[in-house]
Amino acid sequence: MNRWLKAFILTYLSLLFFGSFLALGMLWTGALEKSLPDISKIKIFLYYFFAGAIGGSLRHLYMFCYHYMEDKLNDYRLWIMYIFYPIFATGTAVIAVSLIQSGILYIQFTEPKDTPYAQLSIAFFVGFGFNRFVNKLNAVSKNLFQTDNNTSNTK
Repeated sequence: MNRWLKAFILTYLSLLFFGSFLALGMLWTGALEKSLPDISKIKIFLYYFFAGAIGGSLRHLYMFCYHYMEDKLNDYRLWIMYIFYPIFATGTAVIAVSLIQSGILYIQFTEPKDTPYAQLSIAFFVGFGFNRFVNKLNAVSKNLFQTDNNTSNTK
């Protein structure tokens, strides 16, 4: 991997990580709502989005540094993982919390008074373990939509 590509990926992941903390803080304090009043309509989803971004970027910062220290950044296909997986993790975190809150995936949350701490934690974990969550989601999907070939539809 070229030196400039390594620098770009490290900068990108760092900005995504720290920028997500900053955006979450601005959302929490209401600073974003002052400049973008319509954001209140999707505020709760943005919490999950940024928590997923923190988890996804943290995981891939760790992986990038680990692979760099082990001198294993020779595969140019890895840049796709470092660039796109944290982005995928953000949307997946939002969907994961939505699936849980809808009751399709069962995790019971206590009712938050002012903030969705448990939901933010789940969104972070989904972002951090994006690959593992997608594998579990795939298994659930296979079981949920499995057809039984041994039964007939006639009575």
